[in-house]
Amino acid sequence: MTVMRMNKIYATIKTCIAHRQSCIMHPASCIVNCALCIVLTGCMSWDYELDDETFDAPAHGLFIINEGCFQYGNATLSFYDPQNSNIENEVFLRANGMKLGDVAQSMTVRDGKGWIVVNNSHVIFAIDVDTFKEIGRIENLTSPRCIHFVSDEKAYVTQLWDNRIFIVDPRRYEVTGYIEVPDMDMETGSTEQMVSIGRYVYCNCWSYQNRILKIDTETDRVVDCLTVGIQPNSLVVDRNNKLWTITDGGYDGSPYGHETPSLFRIDPETFSIEKEFRFRPGQSPSELNVNGDGSRVYWINDDVWQMDVDAVRLPVSPLIRYRSTKYYGLTVDPLSGDVYVGDAIDYQQQGIIYRYTSSGEPIDSFYAGVSPGSFSWKLK
Repeated sequence: MTVMRMNKIYATIKTCIAHRQSCIMHPASCIVNCALCIVLTGCMSWDYELDDETFDAPAHGLFIINEGCFQYGNATLSFYDPQNSNIENEVFLRANGMKLGDVAQSMTVRDGKGWIVVNNSHVIFAIDVDTFKEIGRIENLTSPRCIHFVSDEKAYVTQLWDNRIFIVDPRRYEVTGYIEVPDMDMETGSTEQMVSIGRYVYCNCWSYQNRILKIDTETDRVVDCLTVGIQPNSLVVDRNNKLWTITDGGYDGSPYGHETPSLFRIDPETFSIEKEFRFRPGQSPSELNVNGDGSRVYWINDDVWQMDVDAVRLPVSPLIRYRSTKYYGLTVDPLSGDVYVGDAIDYQQQGIIYRYTSSGEPIDSFYAGVSPGSFSWKLK
């Protein structure tokens, strides 16, 4: 497995890996060097450079988070209207007259606001999802990955190279506290995606990690940890309130180890592994997703795959065939079931989004920004 297939926790360094051959040959040193770059890079200055445009986005649409190139400050936001098959690129820049920043990582939509996590700029922007105008920002974060809302008054923010999950007040755009993650140091620490079931938030730990955390939202403390395979990179909940995570198994030569990747189904009631589906050695699955009714899970493993949540074995044929390119992001329209795949091509030029029906038939394709890595839905 090459370093370019090491998944989302290295999203801040993927572009570095993609066009620096030495990183491919020496992945460990590349990670260290890129980590130093993050430490030494100062906060980006957001200057209003252009006249802003006026937008009025439709009620249902797809935000595309384009990471850009590491340290180039060329992250962008796109918006796609599925009904009219219309794509608008650079909407944050065009609506606000300023650039988004360095390495846009993820986005969460809640109550008319879109929260854009910009990893290497250490900031989360809040925008109006209709006009794309900035309405607030959370700054002074270590290296944010994802934001997850516990309530209107509280949200959690996961971090790269930090053994804490930040607690923020989204009303005041302020950091109010921290959740200490046990048995994790600052150098290798990472927390990633989060989901809620009842009063608990579950979080996967990816880079040099192998655990799922269980967090009590009433006490803001980690109350349990479940060991899965090496490097669980995604986390979703199905219709049966079961947790699913997928592991990439690390990479050959990793100091943390290397193993065959797996797909896990977890019972949150007992917080135990209910089922493990093992992939073949050398594979690197990522981008685990779930459809709108929670009946199927999807992932990228060269091809795009789907599986019923009650299945007893992995599927034998993919939903969407591999195109000898860089499938990088994946999402499923929660209303229509259409599948969208982001193609990073070479991590330097504009990426392409492919849209398919739920049965894998092509519908549309269009250009987005550099390295389209994640998505967020605006729903009616």
